[in-house]
Amino acid sequence: MPQHEQAMRRHFHEAAARRGFSIAPEQEAAVARLSRLASELARPAWTFPRPPRDLYVWGPVGRGKSWLVDTFYEGLPGDRKRRLHFHDFFRRLHDGVSRPGSRHDGQSAVDSALDELVGDSKVLVFDEFHAHDAGDAMLIARLFRTLLDRRTTLVTTSNYPPAGLVPDPLHHHLFEPTIALIEERMDVLDVSGPVDFRRVAHPGALDGGRRFATGLRVPAGDPGLESAGLTSPAPDEATSVRAHLRDLPARAVRGDLVWLAFGALCETTTAVPDYLALAERFGTLVLDGVPPLAEASADGRQRFANLVDVACDRDVRLILVGADPLATLTDARAATRDLDRTASRLAMLGGPARGTGAPQDVCPASRVTRAGCPTAAPTPLPGAPGASGVRRRAGTSRGRA
Repeated sequence: MPQHEQAMRRHFHEAAARRGFSIAPEQEAAVARLSRLASELARPAWTFPRPPRDLYVWGPVGRGKSWLVDTFYEGLPGDRKRRLHFHDFFRRLHDGVSRPGSRHDGQSAVDSALDELVGDSKVLVFDEFHAHDAGDAMLIARLFRTLLDRRTTLVTTSNYPPAGLVPDPLHHHLFEPTIALIEERMDVLDVSGPVDFRRVAHPGALDGGRRFATGLRVPAGDPGLESAGLTSPAPDEATSVRAHLRDLPARAVRGDLVWLAFGALCETTTAVPDYLALAERFGTLVLDGVPPLAEASADGRQRFANLVDVACDRDVRLILVGADPLATLTDARAATRDLDRTASRLAMLGGPARGTGAPQDVCPASRVTRAGCPTAAPTPLPGAPGASGVRRRAGTSRGRA
């Protein structure tokens, strides 16, 4: 086994051991493939006329996809690498394509925006890729064609297999050429397994603590708020905060903390760039007046899901005050995209049932090695190649795999 591949495998196992885990069986193939990619990237370019094959890592929520690619990213030497979350990447791509003075001749505008975002990076790690909206899907199609033709190796994660992107039957056919391109040019790794590790408590999993996982879900007036030093804002604390291209009403701003109402943030025409702007400025976001999401508008539910995504990715401490947002959500869940991921992430937050509001521990990357955790082999999803499989369309040969 090449030296760099051995080093990356060791890095994965040591990173898991530091947090009290072992690599789950469903993740072994992904660890092996990512380790081999590290070895391929370490080779001099002249010995590798074409860049290594791109990777598409997918599986249900909470199976450790982000941990896998983040650990891979951290273990790569050098600085010719870039890691971006889908929301952040897409916002920057939109801004670059639509910036005044940029060229608007289709592919040229995308190329120019990608040059700014990717630069001379050899590796782009693109976390939580998804495509739902038909308009976005067309830009994503252009993006993938451009990325896959560059000498930048793309590693992306998704909750969906390629064929599950743009699921709306009215628009799915528009994205089918891009799906075919992904399946032809990328190795597809399935890390499906029976356990959502975010929902499995394990002492020491935080290992110094992700800030997001120290958040809370509490009803209004719960003593856990005051014990956490969070007193309800006085009327004279009301102010406004600058988001992306707008000012938002805030109930209070206290240093690194912003206190907002659910109605003002999720039931008005806010969007992901606004949540990203807040995350860049504040380390703690309190959202009060949270209703059961079944009672919110469809747009309000989607904005809330996007807010949780941004808070988790940017490691913002999220305090939710009000009702349990996931109560009675069975009917609304089908109408809102990615709420399974939202539920998984909210399971990381503490709540009144714990008495002190201590956060639930996170198992983001592997099977917990203690009694009581399921150990059964995963059931492959319909059409999947098998648990933790690596699939490549036959007859393709872009570099080594």
